[in-house]
Amino acid sequence: MPQVMEFKLPDLGEGLTEAEIVRWLVAVGDVVAIDQPVVEVETAKAMVEVPCPYGGVVTARFGEEGQELPVGAPLITVAVGAASFPEAPAAPAAEAEGSGNAPRPLIGYGSDHSRPARRRRVRPVTAAVSAPVAAPAPVAVAPAAPAGPVPVISPLVRKLAKDNGVDLRALHGSGPEGLILRADVEAALAALRAPAPAPAPVSAAPAPQGERIPLKGVRGAVAEKLSRSRREIPDATCWVDADATELMAARAAMNAVGGPKISVLALLARICTAALARHPELNSTVDLEAKEIVRLPAVHLGFAAQTERGLMVPVVRDAQNRNPESLSAEFARLTELARAGKLAPADLTGGTFTLNNYGVFGVDGSTPIINHPEAAMLGVGRIIDKPWVHEGQLAVRKVVQLSLTFDHRVCDGGTAGGFLRYVADCVESPAVLLRSL
Repeated sequence: MPQVMEFKLPDLGEGLTEAEIVRWLVAVGDVVAIDQPVVEVETAKAMVEVPCPYGGVVTARFGEEGQELPVGAPLITVAVGAASFPEAPAAPAAEAEGSGNAPRPLIGYGSDHSRPARRRRVRPVTAAVSAPVAAPAPVAVAPAAPAGPVPVISPLVRKLAKDNGVDLRALHGSGPEGLILRADVEAALAALRAPAPAPAPVSAAPAPQGERIPLKGVRGAVAEKLSRSRREIPDATCWVDADATELMAARAAMNAVGGPKISVLALLARICTAALARHPELNSTVDLEAKEIVRLPAVHLGFAAQTERGLMVPVVRDAQNRNPESLSAEFARLTELARAGKLAPADLTGGTFTLNNYGVFGVDGSTPIINHPEAAMLGVGRIIDKPWVHEGQLAVRKVVQLSLTFDHRVCDGGTAGGFLRYVADCVESPAVLLRSL
């Protein structure tokens, strides 16, 4: 008899404890190969296709689309091995070296991949279940049942046929070597059943109710993080207007010489890393259990990116070691992945400071909420022409509002004001940044 193996939702990394089933990629009765994706799930971080470490026939699925499952909960069971059921002819024994259906490490989920998996050679058998198959072809229901054994390996397929009065001997299986799959039985049922009648019209519509949107997935994760930030962090905000005319002129000059274009966000990020070097209190986190402030050695800079799936904060690792050109390239790469829904969980965690450019939405100012467990966030409004006193004369200059929200436990207003003033000075006169490098 085949051995039924249970595959559980694996740990997808970065401390995630649950995932929502978005779409099943296989059905009960389907043949799956080792490492074939079987379900698409959405975590609080990203969309992930989960591969199965077993090859065989799917005998059960656990959970419906839209349902959340905790890590470690069963996903599917798979019948592995080449033995047949009583109605099938006896299959020759497989000669193997090792176990060909032993679970393989799931790539990208923390297993050790430094050692290659040991493979085995298996002789062909009557009901092979480890090879992937194409979509099942239409099946015909013959008027008379031919004699001989029926190639079926899944007990669920047998039960489906029995419960619906389908003679398996009258079907031509679309699986390997004529194996009858669940899809073959369903196709036969569809051919025999008449279309269901249209539902009767409803006499009265129900009373209108407000739309209910589940607070889960990315939206739920954002809500939980922001709520926790407000509960735990005694935050304060300070802001200042700055003349960004010289910064914009410097950017135009840098982009005029050719080469990759440098974004305003990259210049602001470079200014932030220099300011954090002068005020390391703001690149820290609070350990509540130990009652300690932990100052962090590297700046992993998060930046807010609006996508169709909601607000995401990708993280640029070791931003303090990058120049504006490198920062521009990394911002562009992560933004593209975020909009395509292809960010890995590791791309969205581990930030130590966040830069939020809400000016792209056409607003001047905001009071940012700290991205827990970080200690501060710099918000940047739109850069627009405004009347400004420059060198004693009223002039039209490009002005931006900068807002700093900080954790009052890690520093006082003097430190926060010093950080923000340095950022504003660099925006108004980029030479200040060059002098500090």
